Amino acid sequence: RRPLILVPREMPLHTGHCRLMYEASLLGAIIAPPVPAFYNKPQTVADIVDDTVGRLLDLLGIDNEICKRWSGMGGDLGSE
Repeated sequence: RRPLILVPREMPLHTGHCRLMYEASLLGAIIAPPVPAFYNKPQTVADIVDDTVGRLLDLLGIDNEICKRWSGMGGDLGSE
């Protein structure tokens, strides 16, 4: 009864991968590809990994300070 989060590899995905992820999502799984977010201006690979981990923890409902959250174009992140 716990959430299932699938974090598939980046690519290539074949039809079988897509079909199985689709079927898992129909059963309630969350598909969360590890797509790097560059709006927070990561400086290292560790920053990118930390952001992904922080977002996965958010999906599990675990409060964390690992990643910076998007606050819109007027906020700290995304503004130049």
